[in-house]
Amino acid sequence: MQKPPLDPDVADEAPTTSVLTGCDEEHLVTYLRLLDAEADGKEVADRAAPRSLIGRPRAWATHLAGAGWMTEQGYRHLLRGGGPH
Repeated sequence: MQKPPLDPDVADEAPTTSVLTGCDEEHLVTYLRLLDAEADGKEVADRAAPRSLIGRPRAWATHLAGAGWMTEQGYRHLLRGGGPH
């Protein structure tokens, strides 16, 4: 896996699959930043979140859901060395 970009462009909706996608790998940093922003609260969220998601509530919500999936299941694909399918 290559090093993911720090602030990649994001689609209006994150993919919703049960396998790791190239989009998931590309957005690992985005997902971590979203999780941090949510944990820190709204007043901090706009500073911690990726700029490409500011003011885009639908994109924010779907990518945050992708981040949640990565923490619950998607990481297993990474641990097994599995890339996008």
